[in-house]
Amino acid sequence: ECPIHTFAYLDLLGDGVHNFIDGVIIAASFIASVPLGATTTLAVIAHEIPQEIGDFGILTYGGFSKVKALLYNFLTAIIAILGATLMYFFKPFFPSLTYLLAFAAGGFIYIATTDIIPELHKETEASKSAAQFFLLLLGITLMWVLKE
Repeated sequence: ECPIHTFAYLDLLGDGVHNFIDGVIIAASFIASVPLGATTTLAVIAHEIPQEIGDFGILTYGGFSKVKALLYNFLTAIIAILGATLMYFFKPFFPSLTYLLAFAAGGFIYIATTDIIPELHKETEASKSAAQFFLLLLGITLMWVLKE
């Protein structure tokens, strides 16, 4: 029986803060407009799936059993509901959602430029690079179509 390593607890803390911010961003997006909220929710879901799988791996590697890792991962995920609820009720205290939405957009741009694009550059097979380029263009087109 291995003791639980400190980095597993740090991962839970970081994931809780991350999910709280996700909830705030989703609520702020829906307050701004329903289409923006729906688009933001889809973007958050798309990045949460691999992120939560990675967190599960970190927790099990850090000494948690699979059941405890799933449970604690779920508990940190529902913190997003707390973030969304607080954003909804404390919206009158925010002078403008513009800064919050800009912060969220910057976060997604940061993730893309520091995590995703460098991984794409590791691919050397021409057909896979062409598929990645096509999907990137498809994403840009989707953003253009969904703009308000």
